[in-house]
Amino acid sequence: MKKILFIAPSGALTHEANLDRAAAYFSARGWQVQASDNLWQKYQRFSGDDDLRLHELHAAARSDAEVVMAVRGGYGLTRLLGRIDWNLMRTAKKIWVGHSDFTAFHLALLAQTKAPSLAGPMACYDFGNEDVSPFTERHFWRLIKGDEVSFKVKASRQPELAVKGRLWGGNLTVLSSLVGTPYLPQVRGGLLFLEDIHEHPYRIERMLYQLELSGCLKQQRAVLLGDFSGYQLSAHDNGYDFGRMVAHLRERFKVPILTGLPFGHCTDKLTLPVGAMASVVSERGGYRLTFSRH
Repeated sequence: MKKILFIAPSGALTHEANLDRAAAYFSARGWQVQASDNLWQKYQRFSGDDDLRLHELHAAARSDAEVVMAVRGGYGLTRLLGRIDWNLMRTAKKIWVGHSDFTAFHLALLAQTKAPSLAGPMACYDFGNEDVSPFTERHFWRLIKGDEVSFKVKASRQPELAVKGRLWGGNLTVLSSLVGTPYLPQVRGGLLFLEDIHEHPYRIERMLYQLELSGCLKQQRAVLLGDFSGYQLSAHDNGYDFGRMVAHLRERFKVPILTGLPFGHCTDKLTLPVGAMASVVSERGGYRLTFSRH
C-alpha cells in the first residue's frame, strides 16, 4: 500500500473537517494516510514552534511515505530554511507537494540539492473540499504517476514563442523574498511560473521589477503568470488594473510574459514540477505547456 504523509510546516490548521475529508479522499484510493505529530499544534499563528516544525520536516524526510504533502500554507517555512538538513532532503527522494508558503521549500530544495518537487494541491486547501476539482485531481495523479503532460492554455493575445527550459517558480511574494539568499535557485534559460493572492497589481508589478532589477528575469526564456486573484481596485487606480500592469511590463521587459496559466490559489490548478525540463509553444488561441515530473 502506498503511503502519503500530511505535514504542517507553516500555518496552524483552521478547518479540521477539511483534513478529515482529505484523509478520506486518499484512503478511498488505496493510500495509507499518515500525519506529522505537529498537525494539531498551535503556537501563535504557526502549527507548533519553529523547533517542532523543523523536527517534523526532518521526520518526514526519514519516513517511509512516498508522497509528503503540505496541509496548508500561511507563513512559517522561511524561518526554517537556514536550519533544514538539506543533505537529508537530497537523499530522502520524496515527492514533496504543496503551494503558497511551501514555495519556500520548493525553491530552497532546488537551490540546495537540485532535487525536483511538485508545486500543486494541498491536503486541506484542495483535497479537503466537499467537492474536489476534477481538473486538479486529474493533473495531480498524472504527475504522481510520472506521465508526460501536454496542456493547452487558452489565453488570447500572447507573445509568439517556442522555447524549452527548466520549469520553476511558485508564489511571487515568497519567491521575491528569497532574492539575494542562497535559497533562490540560479536558473538560466528557465521557464518561470508565478502566482499570488490578495496582492494589488501595483504590488505584483513592484515584485516583478525586483526580479528584473536583480537580474533574475533576464536569465529566463519566459514568465508564465498564473492566478492573481483576491485583490480590490479603487477609484484611485484610475484604470490601472492587472491587464494594464502586464501590458506595461511587456513593454519594459525583454522576457516574454504569458498569462492564463491555471495555477495558484484557484480551484482548478495544474500540478507543476519545480526543477524539471519543459517547453512552451505558441498555438492559436493560447500556448501549449509540456512537461513531466522527471
